[in-house]
Parts: sequence; structure tokens; C-alpha cells
Amino acid sequence: MTAPPDSGRRSSGARVPEAPDPLPVAVVDNHTHLDIGRDGDGPPDVAAALSRAAAVGVDRVVQVGCDLPGARFTVEMVDRHPGMLGGVGIHPNEAPRLAATGSLATAYAEIEELASHPRVRVIGETGLDYFRTGADGLVTQEDSFRWHIDLAKRTGKALQIHDRDAHADVLRILDDEGAPENTVLHCFSGDLEMARTCLERGYLLSFAGTVTFKNAQGLRDALAVTPVDRVLVETDAPYLTPSPWRGATNAPFLVPLTVRAMAGVMGIAVATLCETLSATSERVYGPW
Repeated sequence: MTAPPDSGRRSSGARVPEAPDPLPVAVVDNHTHLDIGRDGDGPPDVAAALSRAAAVGVDRVVQVGCDLPGARFTVEMVDRHPGMLGGVGIHPNEAPRLAATGSLATAYAEIEELASHPRVRVIGETGLDYFRTGADGLVTQEDSFRWHIDLAKRTGKALQIHDRDAHADVLRILDDEGAPENTVLHCFSGDLEMARTCLERGYLLSFAGTVTFKNAQGLRDALAVTPVDRVLVETDAPYLTPSPWRGATNAPFLVPLTVRAMAGVMGIAVATLCETLSATSERVYGPW
């Protein structure tokens, strides 16, 4: 999850995105937060959100709960909705807050228990965030990141990483600990050099609506050098809404806008990208 300042212009509530044209082959929203509302609104109706997404060719999602309430919600929802798999973890901005109240160890124990659910296929999001957490919380963030890496390796589940203004340290810690077999840079925010470094290490890069923003040429340069079978797509809903709806509330049904922009950057047919996105998602997370 990326905090609202990354989402561009704030929604006035009047701009409601229209459904894009359906994709030719169904794909996965690799990272969404259907437990979170935006701009004072409550969370979306999950069944309605999934139905609207499926109607445009987004028939599967990875719902990520990045605090204890969100993780509990995720485990409840994956049992109800066959098009949903889950991820659970403690967000890097949440870990210092829990540590300050002496409840981080208890939170870890519950996350580990929730992660044992067979339809939870992701550990995270976890990682480092140097934008919102001050220096006094960085040691806790790093310790939490290392704990999640270990949990992903012990459970054999994919790791989804939140990296905000912390590229070098994210890579250092992954090198120190040894990355899980399936390591995903969620909402990839690095440049061309960062992308090449991640690809050399075998990581996957997941692109959000930010890749459609006019000021995001660096992201498009990174995408252009990424092999098609190492790419994933996501919303990070309710934030990071793709153009032309930047600033409105994001949702899985808007993934086709990002997919079509990605195909243009990569110079491949939309159908080819969709087929590979679907296959890669199932390779990383298993069947829905």
C-alpha cells in the first residue's frame, strides 16, 4: 500500500471512473486493498468490486492485508471469493507503531497463524519506507522486514515488498537474508538501474497505475527492459489510479488501463502481455 500523497490529485468525489474496454485475456490484479476506503469513504463492497473487475477481464486478485485488521479481513474474504487469494503482513509503517506499544511480537504471532491459511499465498507487504517513518523507527522496520523474509522462506510463499525511498537498503537486506524464491517488488518505484539490479537477482517487478503518469518516464524506462515473464500488474487500490482517472478512487476494474499502457511501452500485443501476466501470476502464487 502506498500512502495518498503518491496518488496525485485528490478526488473531489465527482469523478467516478468509467469501465475501460475489456481485456482480450483475463489477468490478475497482483496487489489490492479491498479493506480500505479513500477520501472518507468506507471500503468497497467486495463482491461488487470483484464482479465489476471480472467484467473487464480482471478475474483474479491478490488481496493484501497489511495490518492485523486487514490481515483478518483478508483471511475471511479468501474463503468467500474464489477469485481472490490473500497476502498478510505488517506494513513497514505499522511495525514501529506496534513496537511502541509493546505489541509487535503478538502481531507477528497472529500474522504467522493467518499465513498458514492455504489461500494465503503472499507474505507482506513488508519492506522499508523512509518517507513516513522517522529515524527512530528504522531499526524496527529493518527487523520487521527480516522477520517477514524468514516467514516467506519458512512457508514457501511469495514475498511482496514495499520500497519507498529505500532502494539500496531493500536490496542490501535481501542480499543479507537471501531472498525467497518468489520475490515481488510491489508497486515498483525504481529507475532503470534499480530494475536491472532486481532482474539480475531474479525478482519480479509489479507495476501500478503510476506507470501511466506523465511524469513517470523513469518507470517506463524500467518497464521497457523488463522481460515480459518477470512483470506483474496491480492497482494498489484505492490509490495510484491510472490515467486518465488519476486522483479518483482506484479499483481492480481499472487494471486494463495500466495493462494497455504497459503493452505500449514494451512493444508487444495486449493479448500477449495478458497471457503472460496470467501465467506468471499462477506460477508465483499457484492456482486460484
